[in-house]
Amino acid sequence: MKKIIFPLALLTIAISAKAQQKDVITFDVGDFAITLLSEGQNEGNQNILIGATDEMLRQTMPNSTYPTAVNVFLVQTGNKNVLFDAGFGRKLFDNLQTKGVSPSDIDAIMMTHLHGDHIGGLLIDGRKAFPNAKLYISKLEHDYWMNDAEMNRAPENRRGSFTNARAAISAYRDKLHLFTPNEIETAQEILPGIRAVAAYGHTPGHTCYMVESQGDRVFIWGDLTHAMVIQMPFPKVAVAFDIDPQMAIASRLKLLEYLEKNDIQVAGMHTVFPAIGNLRRNRAGGYHFTLICECLGR
Repeated sequence: MKKIIFPLALLTIAISAKAQQKDVITFDVGDFAITLLSEGQNEGNQNILIGATDEMLRQTMPNSTYPTAVNVFLVQTGNKNVLFDAGFGRKLFDNLQTKGVSPSDIDAIMMTHLHGDHIGGLLIDGRKAFPNAKLYISKLEHDYWMNDAEMNRAPENRRGSFTNARAAISAYRDKLHLFTPNEIETAQEILPGIRAVAAYGHTPGHTCYMVESQGDRVFIWGDLTHAMVIQMPFPKVAVAFDIDPQMAIASRLKLLEYLEKNDIQVAGMHTVFPAIGNLRRNRAGGYHFTLICECLGR
């Protein structure tokens, strides 16, 4: 993948109108093709932030909101169609159709975690939407959502998340593959060119994926961040959706350092269109994130 990059704020402004009309863009990663399947661009509210000071907010979101998105990624390896998460399912199937891919063509689905905005597209009318796909979930993630004690411990308004996660797991039980992700330095392949990386904290089994072909790498980091405009310069800011905020921060700090040091491009489920970019360390100890120019896609 070529590296022509623009600052996040500038590129977001430049493409915001077009992004509302375009949900699909493909980049080459070696011999693989990685396609953003956008479920939508929107804004988040600063009220979900944990640990953000008034000065941080003044610097990064003077209007009290931040740009965000809900994304799914399709990786085509040449002989397999691999989906990373399933979003809400609102635009997923239409987006896949633009690439000539039907639900029955999906061979595997790699889950970062089982929150509703990542599993919504797994089911249609309570049945699995992807009849031939193996569903890959980290064992810790699976066990958390299947644990009755954890469900009963959760606030009542969050117990529906357990019900939804269990419905997805049940539907794919015959094609369910559980695994244990490793640290990024020792991550093992679970499919050719795809390695699973532990990034716990947002959820107990939150998992990222390194996608690599012919020396090109893209790190799909799920919900390692939500509010990029503040969590890049101030990566110790957490969000209310983190089940273990301190662990989520620790995972983010470690992975950001590794990815920046090794010049690895990243893709996020809540990163604005076109959702793939590069990291650079700043003098204050945080990071700059720059989106790849849309013109490089196809």
